[in-house]
Amino acid sequence: MWEVSIFIATLFLAYAKGSNDNFKGVATLFGSRITSYQTAILWATFTTFAGALTSILFADSLVQRFSGQGIVRDAIAQGDNFHIAVAIATGVTVMIATNLGLPVSTTHSLIGAIFGASLVAIGLEANSTILLNSFVLPLFISPLIAIPLSAGIYSLTEYIQPKLSITVNPKIVDNIHYISAGLICFIQGFYDTPRLVSLVIIIEYFSRQGAIITIAMAMGLGGLISSQRIAETISLKITPINPTQGLSANIITSILVIIANFFALPISATHVAVGSILGAGIITEKVNKFVVFKILIAWILTLPTATIISGVIYRLLQR
Repeated sequence: MWEVSIFIATLFLAYAKGSNDNFKGVATLFGSRITSYQTAILWATFTTFAGALTSILFADSLVQRFSGQGIVRDAIAQGDNFHIAVAIATGVTVMIATNLGLPVSTTHSLIGAIFGASLVAIGLEANSTILLNSFVLPLFISPLIAIPLSAGIYSLTEYIQPKLSITVNPKIVDNIHYISAGLICFIQGFYDTPRLVSLVIIIEYFSRQGAIITIAMAMGLGGLISSQRIAETISLKITPINPTQGLSANIITSILVIIANFFALPISATHVAVGSILGAGIITEKVNKFVVFKILIAWILTLPTATIISGVIYRLLQR
């Protein structure tokens, strides 16, 4: 019974993650009118799933034993109640943001959920210092890096092109744009799917490879069915995006996402993607400040929301 519950809760989390995360890599394709929403989400789904399938080859090293992120002792983190509470709370937090059209970090939601269950399990003995590296630093560092880099590369492109009388074939630019968008989605699928699998590997009859495929399918389904509000916010509401802006933002996002995942740096892919789009929009002075403010509030509230929901669920399960 518990194994089935853990599995269903993790699939729900994977669906929620796909609904909020999958479109972020292709947001600039849709926002700059290079392609339609339907084509963009299909490209995101395909490349994310390809990344997840590729991770099967490295499953042993990528799928780490779920350890509560260092916030709580392994003996507690490996409990069935703990797994279920964390998965449900993370999924609920992400789905609330998705339904509101607000892009948030699934990792931050996960950290908050772990912390909430930990507080109920062991009280103030929970290691709260880990929140600095896993939540506070990514929250501020990610956009502070992405915004000026994206603004800089866009400004440089706009300055150099007329000076050198460069005529760029739009089809080549569009192809590069597609590749950069697909790369972001591929990297997310490659690294994020095994992280979710770590929640279900305590189920004995589940192979890591089978779990990766199943969770990747749930993520893909979430993206296909529930991404439209996220797409509208990132692609259309933050700032108007032209192809040069979109490509500039995607290049910065893809580079930072690759570096962050490879070196395990405290950078949020969500914050980088949004920050890159915002950075390019600042140059044109057409940023919707109200939308940016709502996104920032959502980022700040992600952790406490997941913490409260997880704590309540874990207490109910204990009873």
